[in-house]
Amino acid sequence: MRNPKRHGVPLLLLALLLAACGSPGAPVDPAPVGSVRPPMPANAAVETAVEDSGSAEENCDPTASLAPNPSVPAGSTMDAIRDRGHLVVGVDQNTFLFGFRNPTTGMLEGFDIDIAKEIARELLGDPEAVQFKAITSAQRIPALKNGEVDLVVRTFSVTCERLQEINFSTVYYVAGQRVLVEKNSKVDGVEDLGGKRVCAAKASTSLKNIANAEPKPIPVSVDDWSDCLVMLQQGQVEAVSTDDTILAGMAEQDPTTKIVGERFTDELYGIGIPKENGDMVRYVNAVLEKVRNGPWQSSYNRWLLDRLGPASPPAPTYQ
Repeated sequence: MRNPKRHGVPLLLLALLLAACGSPGAPVDPAPVGSVRPPMPANAAVETAVEDSGSAEENCDPTASLAPNPSVPAGSTMDAIRDRGHLVVGVDQNTFLFGFRNPTTGMLEGFDIDIAKEIARELLGDPEAVQFKAITSAQRIPALKNGEVDLVVRTFSVTCERLQEINFSTVYYVAGQRVLVEKNSKVDGVEDLGGKRVCAAKASTSLKNIANAEPKPIPVSVDDWSDCLVMLQQGQVEAVSTDDTILAGMAEQDPTTKIVGERFTDELYGIGIPKENGDMVRYVNAVLEKVRNGPWQSSYNRWLLDRLGPASPPAPTYQ
């Protein structure tokens, strides 16, 4: 008898090979996959209760700012900025027409960017002597209180509540809150959004106005306005509601959307300034006096005229 270990395949190995040649058996089903939904933007949240910033003084006039003063005395806030050589301004980089990054040049552009550059031109002799710091709506007040920026020029509505924490310049633009929806939507205004999800930026007056609307919508908060547009496009919200200036930029970016309804608020844009820097408030107000007499209209005509129609700079109010 031959030795299978020397003259052929070992019997045990042969058995294993024959077994391997058999039927592979039924295929294993992959894990079941349900419907895939687009992810929510980072930090997006359905707000069950929008926090109120507290009661303001009864005699508060949010439009009234300190009287202008163009002088730059030694030791002033403006003098320290001149010594530094540049202005630090908190701005938006995601709001088309007001503060956005040009994808071709990488530069920040828009109506608010132009206003910031005019202040740098007057104070430092160079409109480009600005260090822009991109911040979210929720970061505007903290950035001023922490000394991270000299000014905030970022579609910043002046309110009595905010005046308890920071200072504002005179009003340089008046906007109004409206609603943005998809073109096939049957929504005609905020009154049609009861029980529906509506997007706005965190810590914005728009979010509070949504929460206070009747019938009650469901507020959804995000870090940046561009996140609201994404959520509308993905069907995660029924509408976006904020200032018509911001909505005009969204509608320009996405022609499948439309702005509906009348303004249901007045949003008074001012330049945010640290509470302790009254001298800077007066200086900025002096610059805005000059801006209203030429640069304001040029910037408006460039960015907003075709989208929002003719407009003029609002008259200042002083304390």
